[in-house]
Amino acid sequence: MGLYDRLTGRPGDDGDAEGEGAGAPSTMLPPPPASNGSSNGQPSGNGLVAPQAPIPSPTTNSDDDYLSDLRRRTHLALVKAMGPALYDPSTSTLELERQVRSKLGEVIAADSTPLSQTDRQKLIETTIDDILGYGPIEPLLNDRTVTEVMCNGPDAVYIEREGKLVLTDTKFLDDGHLRRTIEKIVGEVGRRIDESSPYVDARLPDGSRVNAVIPPVSLDGPMLTIRKFSPEAYGGQDLVNFGTWSPKAANFLAACVSGKTNLLVSGGTGAGKTTTLNVLSSYIPLEERIVTIEDAAELQLGQPHVVRMEYRPPNIEGRGEVTIRDLVRNSLRMRPDRIVVGEVRGGEALDMLQAMNTGHDGSISTIHANSPRDALSRLETMVLMAGVDLPVRAIREQIAAGVQFIAHQSRFRDGSRKITRVSEITGMEGDVITMQDIFEFDWKAGTDEATGKARGKLEPTGIRPSITDHLRDLGVQVSVSWFAPDDEMAVR
Repeated sequence: MGLYDRLTGRPGDDGDAEGEGAGAPSTMLPPPPASNGSSNGQPSGNGLVAPQAPIPSPTTNSDDDYLSDLRRRTHLALVKAMGPALYDPSTSTLELERQVRSKLGEVIAADSTPLSQTDRQKLIETTIDDILGYGPIEPLLNDRTVTEVMCNGPDAVYIEREGKLVLTDTKFLDDGHLRRTIEKIVGEVGRRIDESSPYVDARLPDGSRVNAVIPPVSLDGPMLTIRKFSPEAYGGQDLVNFGTWSPKAANFLAACVSGKTNLLVSGGTGAGKTTTLNVLSSYIPLEERIVTIEDAAELQLGQPHVVRMEYRPPNIEGRGEVTIRDLVRNSLRMRPDRIVVGEVRGGEALDMLQAMNTGHDGSISTIHANSPRDALSRLETMVLMAGVDLPVRAIREQIAAGVQFIAHQSRFRDGSRKITRVSEITGMEGDVITMQDIFEFDWKAGTDEATGKARGKLEPTGIRPSITDHLRDLGVQVSVSWFAPDDEMAVR
C-alpha cells in the first residue's frame, strides 16, 4: 500500500507491502494534485505530493449552542403549555409574569437536561424576556447608560454609550428570533412589516424611536435600530449640565417660546434635535392648547392640554395613509394655541409657513440641515415639494416672515451634542434672507487632548436680537446681560 492510499484510507493491492514506494505496481494511479497547486501534504513514494486527509470536526456543541438549543425547546414548551393565556388582555403584566415564572419552572423541571444554578437562572430570565419583553435586548433597553441599540442581524448587537459605539456579546438565536422581536414591536403600535413593506418606523411604549428593515431590502437579514429616550423628560437645567447649551442661551430661548416666536431646531441625524424640541416645548405656558404632530410619537410634554397626533402608514392595500401634511392641515381646525411638529420633511412645510403667517404664532419644529443657512434652503426646497407653483421670492418672503429663530445643534466627535448657533432671521435684502447670530459656539477654545472633549461653549456674540422689545411688550422678561459677551471673549 502506498502512502497516499494509507492517508486517504484506500485499499491497496494484495501484493503491496507497507512501506513500499518505488516498487509499487504500475497499475497504481498517481494522487491528484492539490486544488490550489501547492503542497499540502507529504511526498509519496513516486515523488508527487499527496494532500492531507481532512480532520473531522468535533461533534460536541459549545456552551452557547447548548444553551441556545435549550432556550428554543423551553420557549416552545412554555408557549404550548400556556397557550392563549399568554395573550389575554385582561391579565395584568405582574400577574402574567407570575404565571410565566410558575409554568416555566415546571417546564424546566420536566426537561432532563442538567443545569447549574447560574445557567438555570439565565435560562429563566432570557425566556421571560422573550415572552414578556423584547428578547435579548431587554437588558440593554433597561440600561439607563445606553442611548441607542443597533442590531445588525442576530449576531451583531451594538450599543451607543456616552456617544461611543460598542459591540456587545448579546445575540439572538437566529434571523427568525430577531424577526419575531421586530414584529412584536411594530405590532404594538398598529404597524406592520413584511416583504411587501420591508421597512417601518415605530416606537416603544416609552417613546423610544424604532426603525426596522428586513429582506429583500436588507441583504444580510433583519436590522433593528432603537433610539432610546429617558423615562423622565429632560429640563433646561439638564441640558445646561450636559453642556448642550449655556444658561444665557437657555434663558433666551425659554423667553422666545413664552413670547410665541416661531422656532426651528436644525441639525444632523443623532444631533439631539428631538430632545431639545421636547425641552423647548416644556416652556409653553400651562394654559395653552398644544397640538403635536409626529411621524412616530416621541415628545413627552407635561402640560395638561395636549392633543397628540401621529402619522398613519397605508394599509396592505396601499390605502388609508394619513400624512404629516394632512395632520398639519387638520390641526388648523382644532383651535391650537401652539403647533409642534416633530420634524418637517416634505410638503407640510408650506402649510406650516402659512400657519405661522396667519396667526398661529409659537410653532416649533425640527429640520435636518448642516447649518442655519442650509436649514432655510432645505425649507425652501420642501415648500416646492408641496406641488404648488410659487416663485422663489414668494417662498423666501414667507420664510422670512414666518420663522424668527433657528437653533442649530451638532454632534461632536467625542459623542457630545451641543447647540452651536442660535440665529435670528431679520428679513430680506433683495432676494436673500438675512440672518444674524445671537449665540455662537466658541471653537477657538480647542479640544482637551486627554479626554478629546471640546473646551468651548455657547457664547453670546454681543448682538442684541431685534425681537427683545416685542417680548417685553408681551410681558416676557428679557435681560440685557444674556447678550453681553463674557470678559474672556471680549478680550479676544
